[in-house]
Amino acid sequence: MEKTLKQDKVNIIKIVLFGPESTGKTTLSIHLARHYNTVWVPEYARDYLQNKWNNERKTCENSDLLPIAFGQMKLENELAKKADKVLICDTDLLETKVYSEEFYGGFVNEDLEKAARANSYDLYLLTYIDTPWEADDLRDRPEQRLEMFKAFENALIKYNRSYILLKGDKKNRYKTAVAKIDEILKSKENLQRFSDNLSDLDLHFLHQQNNDNLPQI
Repeated sequence: MEKTLKQDKVNIIKIVLFGPESTGKTTLSIHLARHYNTVWVPEYARDYLQNKWNNERKTCENSDLLPIAFGQMKLENELAKKADKVLICDTDLLETKVYSEEFYGGFVNEDLEKAARANSYDLYLLTYIDTPWEADDLRDRPEQRLEMFKAFENALIKYNRSYILLKGDKKNRYKTAVAKIDEILKSKENLQRFSDNLSDLDLHFLHQQNNDNLPQI
């Protein structure tokens, strides 16, 4: 079970969008992946929990967190092999751990706890709550955005993760993120480059949207 939650070793830079709901993580993930001509890892929980809501009219339960974690790491490991120098992750297991602690009385599954601590990333982009709340079927606790933000930041500090805070409008966040990622790129050598093989190229853009469909930034 634990092995399923481990990262595969790939020589790339891994960036995580990290923070409360409705703070622009997915939009920024898409734009950063497009900027670096690479792939991004979507949030597995979105589809998983939307299907649960559609079929059962139930929201997330404690028992869902481990299947979500397995699904998230499967996506990340698959897409890491298709990344070109940089992999943009819309979430990670540390974020799942924070939600488990905040929503389920401090409880975290032991395997999830171990994997969240062990998996490593080059940079976390912590998204602040100075964005409009956009309600949907899954999001809740809009009145507790600040408390959730503090929980996310405290997790980064507790586990000594490298991070920068993103505030302001979408363009400012984007420019700040790019500047920091470029800085990391300059410090790394022999990073994985994506194959020029055409069949691989199709997969390379599988999780990217066409330019016409990109959300505005």
